[in-house]
Amino acid sequence: MRTDTLAIDFGTSNSAAAIWSGNSVRRLPIEDGSETLPTAVFFPLDGRGMQIGSTAAEALTSGEEGRYMRALKSVLGQPLLHEPRTLGGKRRTLAEIIAAFLAELKHRAEAQTGQSFTRVLSGRPVHFHTSDPEKDAQAEADLRACYAAAGFEEIAFLAEPEAAAIASHGMGAADETGLIVDIGGGTSDFTVFRSKGAHPEILASHGIRLGGTDFDHAVSMQHAMPLLGLGGELRRDFGDGLLPVPNTIYSELATWATIPFLYNAKTRRMVTDMARLAVEREKIERLGAVLDQHLGHELAFAVERGKIDANGADRDGRIGMEFIESGLGATVTPESLDAALSANRSLLRGAAAETLEMAGIGAGEIGHVILVGGSSLMRFVSTEIRALCPQAEILAAEAFTAVVDGLALATRR
Repeated sequence: MRTDTLAIDFGTSNSAAAIWSGNSVRRLPIEDGSETLPTAVFFPLDGRGMQIGSTAAEALTSGEEGRYMRALKSVLGQPLLHEPRTLGGKRRTLAEIIAAFLAELKHRAEAQTGQSFTRVLSGRPVHFHTSDPEKDAQAEADLRACYAAAGFEEIAFLAEPEAAAIASHGMGAADETGLIVDIGGGTSDFTVFRSKGAHPEILASHGIRLGGTDFDHAVSMQHAMPLLGLGGELRRDFGDGLLPVPNTIYSELATWATIPFLYNAKTRRMVTDMARLAVEREKIERLGAVLDQHLGHELAFAVERGKIDANGADRDGRIGMEFIESGLGATVTPESLDAALSANRSLLRGAAAETLEMAGIGAGEIGHVILVGGSSLMRFVSTEIRALCPQAEILAAEAFTAVVDGLALATRR
């Protein structure tokens, strides 16, 4: 791999870029001096150019009219990626939006370094899609095409937890077996490796489609969406008895990637019909207000803040929903957070255990576990991993930059 290759960690929630410069990794400040930028875009309604990163979020929260999108990586490998939508007064596909995001990242990296990059080493999850090799291969092909459209001529990929293993090599004792636990916005990835010589020996890698956006979804469905009518009942148009409020709209409203596609006349008519028949009409009317005023992403940010607050030691979080109705909000206790994430806990622990089995390594042989990725900071992650590998030392790497550091180190080879 050429040392003038640009290393890119294109993440579900955040992205980063770095190069190997001289004898060290050089992370590039690609947004206002920051080494990471949110993987988010905003299209102003007046047709001005696409905004990315924190600028996109600021446009949304300031009340500027337009379309905000996040978690773009999660649609790779799916037909939705190639469906044209009207955004910023122009018909575009999500593939074109991802390519434009990567092109801007490339432009900023070139402006920072004075170099022209035609080669890229990109991180990728071990599996974009769990237990679906065909969709997984399509997702990589989609991402490769987006990089090509962004102006890169030579495109290579490295599994993200393996990149993190390269960056974290040396954190444990020599000849010790380690486990990378990389929990990002959209996937959970694991690599078993042995610290040996100049480079780590990769024994096995595995991953599942589970990440921070799924944690947000679970918290939202349990805490926020009931205040908008989820779990309620509808009267029948004809006959006696009650029907449950359907949950499809709520599930999509709790999913970062699908929020923008709820703002349409068909969905609004469905909600109007639900409100007419609802036993608790005021709650469904709140749902209607969220859709009418395009407040879905504000709600998602509020859920994320409540989740993070409740993740702290012995304190409650709050999902503030005053932008929907004065005084509206939901408390998230550490206990209710654990309950909401119970299914995710078992999935994560099971995937980690499967990785050890693939490597032919017993849990007692793991000397150290290195936590990587923003969502690895969730308390339940370290709890589950500690239960699986009770003798291992739990170490924290650079949560948001370990992958891009490892990618840049890998370009030396």
